[in-house]
Amino acid sequence: MTTHAGKERADRPWAVFAALVPTRAALATLVLMLLALAIAAFVFAPPARSQGESGARYTGVASCAGSTCHGRMEGDGTVVRQDELMKWQEPSTPGGAHSRAWAVLGNNRSQFIARNLGIGDPAKAQMCLGCHSTAGTARAAPAEDGVGCESCHGPAGGWLASHYAGVGTNADPEREMRGKHLANLSAGLKKLEDPVVRAGVCVDCHYGSAADGQFVTHRIMAAGHPRISFELDLFSSLQAHHQEDADYGWRKFGAANRRTDHVQMWAVGQATAIERSLALFQTRRGTEGMFPEFTFLDCHSCHRRIFDQAKPVRTGLDNPGRSIPEGMPPYNDENLIMLAAAARLAAPALADQLAIRTAAFHKAMATDRQSAVAAAAQLSQTVAALKSAFASRSFSGADAFAMVDAISAKAISDRYTDYSGSQQAVMGVDTLLNAMVSSGRVTVGAAAGIRGDIDRAYAAVKDPNAYKPSEFQASFGSAVRAIGALR
Repeated sequence: MTTHAGKERADRPWAVFAALVPTRAALATLVLMLLALAIAAFVFAPPARSQGESGARYTGVASCAGSTCHGRMEGDGTVVRQDELMKWQEPSTPGGAHSRAWAVLGNNRSQFIARNLGIGDPAKAQMCLGCHSTAGTARAAPAEDGVGCESCHGPAGGWLASHYAGVGTNADPEREMRGKHLANLSAGLKKLEDPVVRAGVCVDCHYGSAADGQFVTHRIMAAGHPRISFELDLFSSLQAHHQEDADYGWRKFGAANRRTDHVQMWAVGQATAIERSLALFQTRRGTEGMFPEFTFLDCHSCHRRIFDQAKPVRTGLDNPGRSIPEGMPPYNDENLIMLAAAARLAAPALADQLAIRTAAFHKAMATDRQSAVAAAAQLSQTVAALKSAFASRSFSGADAFAMVDAISAKAISDRYTDYSGSQQAVMGVDTLLNAMVSSGRVTVGAAAGIRGDIDRAYAAVKDPNAYKPSEFQASFGSAVRAIGALR
């Protein structure tokens, strides 16, 4: 049966983003900024450069826009929907954010940011175009296309003709369909059904790379750019313009009943984010002038109210995962927390090593940069091993329940002392709940019945300035218990 990915998770994307920002206007702005992907394959060791520099030929969005290709007004194609371009352009929705990525550079907020940075017109500044346009890394594609098809699927010059050609009258059409897809991959089509490849493409702009214009520094955020965060499965759902039916299964996986493994996608995404973060930290991106690059540090360790009174008021909580002296800003470990939970379930042999090396890295941050870089390199090795373990393992609906248990276990939940890690936890359990629905372990109706509990957990991380750890842990615990009751 054909099921559209957007319908499978119909209440998820807007619930996620509406809960994270206070107004619809702010929602639209945040989605526009967060969903500005640029091409790149992934290089997770220094210098973590984007693969958008390969020199392959780009053909532009127009090459995909024919009515016999992806330019129909109705999704009534026999193999794929064929209205993908319309979905990509859909106004005021997360699914249309990539098409608007360049246009948003002309709005008042972007102009304000550009004035603060002194970079002139942001629609022409490489600092912005690196992520807000396919053309941003000197590609032959119109900047006005925004983040076009080839930003994610790869430069089409080598595979467009083969991609366009239909499947013939082979006695085994499924085999022919699969063979054609494999040939296109060899010609440069990105294998986005592979979570490692997809994560590598997305992370370049949703976290950053060493390429010019693909890293949001603390200075850029201070000028007004929203905080960067990365959750692969959630962002993939928001950008799903395809359907996962039998044809999709044959083309992508060689089997009609294969679908995206959302638990695997989430776990690989978490590993990829911290792997890229550590890689960039070890390079020149780790400093700016005489200061460390504050992007890598936990925002709320500094951005708290300051009290000067006779009776001191402590504004933070002890975090058992960070063995650092009071008053020193810790590394932003939001993805490390999620990775620790995933490791306990999927790769227990590496879980203890991850814990040891994470603690060593935090401790080294309080010593000097040389020690911190060395510890980051050690930690990166463990993270890379975990990513490989996740990518080679399939996850079941039962695993999704176990992963929720791991995220909410005391050893993990005690580390939710700051906003960013708590936000990742909410997005994680929401992703995992939808994985339970996709696998058939939980019905759509049952999941909808506990939406109020999930929404209350989101409300606890709605405003970073109003974040209170105890309130979050209470609402998050309620959501986790509601999910557990569905078991």
